[in-house]
Amino acid sequence: MAMPSSLLWAVDIFGRVYTLPTVGQYWELCKDAQLEFKRVSAVKQCCWGIACDHQVYTYVFSGDVPIRYQEETYENQRWNPVGGFCEKLLPSDRWQWSDVSGLKHQQLDSFTLPSPHWEWESDWYVDENIGGEPTEKGGWTYAIDFPSTYTKDKKWNSCVRRRRWIRYRRYKSRDVWAKIVSHDDPDRLPDPFNDISTGGWEITEEPPGRLSVWAVSLQGRVWYRENVCHHNPEGSTWSLISTPGEVAQISCGPYDLLWATLWEGQAIVREGIDRNNPQGISWSTVESPSSENGIMHVSVGVDVVWCVTKDRKLLLLQVWFRRGVNSHNPCGTSWIEMVGEMMMVNVGLNNQVWGIGCDDRTIYFRQGVTPSELSGKMWKAIVCGRESDRSQTGSSTSLLSAGCFFTDDIQNHTNAIIQGDADTSSDTELSSIPTNFSSTPPTGAAASSTGSQAAGAPASVTVDPLDSDQEAPAASANNEKAHLESRKSTNPNPPAELQWTNIDLKEAHRHAVLSIGTFAETSSLSSLGMFSVGAEEQYGADEHPLWAWVSGGGCLVDLHSPLKWFAVPSGLSSSVQSLSLSITPAQTAAWRKQIFQQLSERTKRELENFRHYEQAVEQSVWVKTGMLQWWRNWKPHKWMDVRVALEQFTGSDGMRDSILFIYYMFHEEKKYIHVFLNEVTIIAEVLKEGKHSFALYTPERTKQRWPICLAATTEQEMHDWLSLLTMSCCESRRIQGPPSHQAIWSVSCKGDIFVSEPSPELEAGPQPMPCDQMFWRQVGGHLRLVECNNRGVVWGIGYDHTVWVYTGGYGGGFIQGLASSADNIYTQSDVKCVYIYENQRWNPVTGYSSRGLPTDRYMWSDASGLQECTKASTKPPSPQWSWVSDWYVDFSTSGGTDREGWQYAADFPASYHGHKTMKDFVRRRRWARKCKIVTNGPWLEVPPVTLWDISIIPSSDADDEESVALWAISDKGDVLCRLGVTQQNPAGTSWLHVGTDQPFISISVGAFFQVWAVARDGSAFYRGSVSPKKPAGDCWYHIPSPQKQKLKQVSVGRTSVFVLDKNGNLWYRQGITPSYPQGSAWDHVSNNIRKMSVGPLDQVWVIADKVQGSHGLSCGTVCHRTGVQPMEPKGLAWDYGIGGGWEHITVRGNASEAPRSSAPNACESPTEPMGSEGNGRRGKTERSRTPLLVSERQEVDRNAVNC
Repeated sequence: MAMPSSLLWAVDIFGRVYTLPTVGQYWELCKDAQLEFKRVSAVKQCCWGIACDHQVYTYVFSGDVPIRYQEETYENQRWNPVGGFCEKLLPSDRWQWSDVSGLKHQQLDSFTLPSPHWEWESDWYVDENIGGEPTEKGGWTYAIDFPSTYTKDKKWNSCVRRRRWIRYRRYKSRDVWAKIVSHDDPDRLPDPFNDISTGGWEITEEPPGRLSVWAVSLQGRVWYRENVCHHNPEGSTWSLISTPGEVAQISCGPYDLLWATLWEGQAIVREGIDRNNPQGISWSTVESPSSENGIMHVSVGVDVVWCVTKDRKLLLLQVWFRRGVNSHNPCGTSWIEMVGEMMMVNVGLNNQVWGIGCDDRTIYFRQGVTPSELSGKMWKAIVCGRESDRSQTGSSTSLLSAGCFFTDDIQNHTNAIIQGDADTSSDTELSSIPTNFSSTPPTGAAASSTGSQAAGAPASVTVDPLDSDQEAPAASANNEKAHLESRKSTNPNPPAELQWTNIDLKEAHRHAVLSIGTFAETSSLSSLGMFSVGAEEQYGADEHPLWAWVSGGGCLVDLHSPLKWFAVPSGLSSSVQSLSLSITPAQTAAWRKQIFQQLSERTKRELENFRHYEQAVEQSVWVKTGMLQWWRNWKPHKWMDVRVALEQFTGSDGMRDSILFIYYMFHEEKKYIHVFLNEVTIIAEVLKEGKHSFALYTPERTKQRWPICLAATTEQEMHDWLSLLTMSCCESRRIQGPPSHQAIWSVSCKGDIFVSEPSPELEAGPQPMPCDQMFWRQVGGHLRLVECNNRGVVWGIGYDHTVWVYTGGYGGGFIQGLASSADNIYTQSDVKCVYIYENQRWNPVTGYSSRGLPTDRYMWSDASGLQECTKASTKPPSPQWSWVSDWYVDFSTSGGTDREGWQYAADFPASYHGHKTMKDFVRRRRWARKCKIVTNGPWLEVPPVTLWDISIIPSSDADDEESVALWAISDKGDVLCRLGVTQQNPAGTSWLHVGTDQPFISISVGAFFQVWAVARDGSAFYRGSVSPKKPAGDCWYHIPSPQKQKLKQVSVGRTSVFVLDKNGNLWYRQGITPSYPQGSAWDHVSNNIRKMSVGPLDQVWVIADKVQGSHGLSCGTVCHRTGVQPMEPKGLAWDYGIGGGWEHITVRGNASEAPRSSAPNACESPTEPMGSEGNGRRGKTERSRTPLLVSERQEVDRNAVNC
């Protein structure tokens, strides 16, 4: 099965392993069910467990991306005058077959599979790539001697050579329990184990997917599994960790928190865990809450610790919460007793807590756990049934009775759908029978009945006294305990029981909790008098499941999405439930469509009789006013209070036009500026001095790079103005509904998504429409990049690499009401990092310290060093964002870091490197903190693979049912091809992995299935033989990069291929023909480019890094390459559009060609190029024929609006 987004794992008392999805209502039995387990410990990508034979097993989810590991060895040769290069080496030389250092002997036949769970993917082959450049045939690289710097060119003094041999092995044991074997003795482990815990995946990002796996043996010894990561899911060896006593149980959190319990009843805490030492350094001891209570079980999360103690006298199990736990104080400060008796507890993602009741063996979920209240509020029982408990019911007969609510056409359509879905009806039905209670119903109930019972026989129903959405009122301790006491009642209508509530003080009384009751079924279809009894079938049932272990380490509970684990409808019969659950989305869509058609016909009939009447009012005026702040035009630039008025005029023809007036005081004189909204090209939220601000652009202000910037007092007020102004702009331009298939999509550096409907004159010949006149409207959501094509297939990738597909809606976010579609809007979240830098300078007395020179940058600053940014003063990007992690050192900084995250340089600013030299007098390290935004928009998540880059074939004349070519790069660098993508199903069905020798970072598929890609080392590749019948092609061809340039992006249009290097240079591939699609050479086009997109007409659009404006440089500007013709594929000049603050643009959907026009007269003068980059104003027909080049000495304008 494909890995679900989030699963809760549990083991019942019979050793069977079940999983419960966060979006589901049924426990699903694990596929590989031959083994019986004692305990499991799960994370998102896998689960580790201990079977009843005390052996360790791991369960790795299957996925579209295989788990591959690259084995490599080097063949070394030396030249001699007799035979040339040969295998005879000097005695002081390295081995003939060795590792990269030459110190380890590695022959080809010495490599073996580490376990039976691996298989070889291919035979050994030579790697013909060195540093992004292809080598000569044979893959040899040459040097003067061992070791040295190797080059691909053979010189007169090349005395030695070597080449790299590669072979891949693939992990094959997925979706099964794979036994972890010992290399010393494959038949047994070092010790029989009785507890296991996984975590530590947040300690470091390298290697990808690294896990800390800890285990406890029956002898009380602690073991650590080495080298568990994504490419090696079973690890390598077990390492023994010394402990101060015999350990009974252990728990590992996602970060550096590790607790264990001793047989004596104490807890020990591991200290010193970090990315360089995941095993930690030492143990600290934590005493139990009291001398009578010994700790028997402990569970840790991000910064919380829960434990279960056992009273040695009363033999009662108590739950405790540890206060004051964090990364600086892993031992915490004090214990707090919690209400409830649990045999075990488990802390999962986001510090959510699950437990298993002592008496009823029911799994409980701790509700109300938030970052501000880590202990939660109350326990709530999970009442989900098992997958085997689902019953079969004939819902088609019930729906026949419901046909009276709809027309005959809908009723017939419904019957046809039901008959076609008869085999899958069981997937839409509940597993239990809700029960009707007396006039005072219980707060919730979970019901189950026995499948062997006859119709009408009473059923045994399990009722959960904790299933309630409201917390119990405050009461005395005695009253609360009395309500929580367990009872077994034969009364079919028992009173409701109160929930457990959270208290921080120790209670004097003890109680036992039992939530199992027996009730008789009191409702049926016959008692309701609606349908006949014979039309319904009885539900099957099973006994209440009894659980022995639960693991939530891979279960992500979103506080914004309600769970379905507790909600069982009460007071309805099984047939009514069957009726409501059998209505499919297809039927709902059909009903909605017919109702809309009927209302439209009725409107036409009623208005037809009044068309000849004259309108009583020729036009209407509507005004909205408010107080805002305006970033004034003259120096000194600052915010000033203004009064804003929006006037809307509705003419006799129904057309609406709006004017925005801004009234301000200048030298005690009242003045104003006005903006016609039909001239506004974009309204965008911007970040400016921490205010709730937004900017309005017009064509003239786009030329100047100086928009009208307004700020509101509150975020809600800003969103109200944004929504109103956006809707008014769309009305004045008669734009409504979702974007067209030809639309141009763009993303700002804030992650806001904008779309523009291109005019046919945009790509016209000699006189195209200036792109600064394009109107952009915002679409809800938050993304890092968007890709589209002309068939309406649009995909996006968030900052957290989550993949989203466009649903066809519009609006969302702050855009509500008529400007947003009623459906196809879904909740969307995104996570990104905020970075600050810690800077230090070396001095002879103290070494590196935070005391810098007076001319130095701030010791805590942003990347430029010009703005002070401390941990305390740095806020999330906007109020919509919230912190989801603490500050941590980022070791993935470009240029590398040392073991503590520092980068060194000679001075500020300079080129930083990850190792210290004698000339390095300054150093810095980057700190990161994750923040999260929750919004909504017309986007649906495509789990489970996370992506870095994506490309969709830009143009196709195929019908709607034919598949669309879609290629992507995963965040780990794997190349993927999406299958089943059509206009009707834009999300596709599955991923097809395409093998590569190294990680890739960019990919693009052209109009005729030309697939080009860029590897992480900056080299370019072409995929051969890609076609609709062979979507993955056959092999990669290495294309030499431009000389001494490392590439970072590629984009392929109809016949053109453009690449972008890491220095911002744009290159065009010459010599591409159908018979030779790889081309012949690279031709430089321009510089100063950040991103680029080539469309289906070979049109070129880019995001320029720096563009001159009237007040300075503007970073992140949309630019259009003009003059692109078949005989001039590189184009002639640049046309500047919206900016700055833009990060991404795609024109892959704009396949509409401009109507052909006659050639211009000879007397007409051609377009004049822009004479100087420093000229901020130009006519509407003027273009820049100079490259996007700016002076490096020109300072970026700090008053310019950036997103």
